[in-house]
Amino acid sequence: MKIFVLVKEVPDTYGDRKLNLETGLADRAAGDVVLDEITERALEVALSYADGNEGTEVVALSMAPESSTASVRRALAIGAHSAVHVVDEELSGADLGLTAEVLAAAIRRAEPDLVITGNLSTDGSGGMIPAMLAEHLGFAQATALSAVEITADGITGTRTTDAGSQSVSAALPAVISITEALPDARFPNFKGIMAAKKKPLEVLALADLGVSADPGAAPRTIMTSVAEKPPRAAGIKITDEGDAGTRLVEFLVQNRLV
Repeated sequence: MKIFVLVKEVPDTYGDRKLNLETGLADRAAGDVVLDEITERALEVALSYADGNEGTEVVALSMAPESSTASVRRALAIGAHSAVHVVDEELSGADLGLTAEVLAAAIRRAEPDLVITGNLSTDGSGGMIPAMLAEHLGFAQATALSAVEITADGITGTRTTDAGSQSVSAALPAVISITEALPDARFPNFKGIMAAKKKPLEVLALADLGVSADPGAAPRTIMTSVAEKPPRAAGIKITDEGDAGTRLVEFLVQNRLV
């Protein structure tokens, strides 16, 4: 079986994250960048299956700037057998539609049996890429899984909702996305880090995939403006002059908090 796993470099959630007010993009120079934890968990799902099924190939796929090579190599150090890194300056600021089109083109070249993604990245938080990929590829999809089992013929899993849980299944080929309920990724050891330097890492451009980033080629999202988040305003202070309780209740009622 061949499994593709989407991995993504994101600004570190434990550091300061800022937008470039000229481009509207995350300012990567403003803080540390890391491999998104949810994509590491997706990689762990694939590797756990590969551990017990000899001959399974796990490929990490990322669409990211050239500076993200270290993060792609981390996926190899964790255990992916090879990686594909899509790099092209025309992809700077790509919307979800273009991103899905490019990733689908890269996946289609290798004809995998299964594609595994995180359900939601910690930077853009779009949450639509898994479904869009399935549409482009013509694959079955099972999204937001809190538990998953992979077999040679298909997948079964559990999707947790506010009302309970759903049992879902799909035949291969399929696209699945997983939530943070799945286990953390294994930590890359020294042997894995050294091995990652010799593992295949294919770098592709838009021309290799036959995809155009021209806004005239397909409908694209257009950013019209960007602004800093306004500073938090001071709250309302109630000074007790004998009527604090009444005023507090009135405030709660006005804001529909009771």
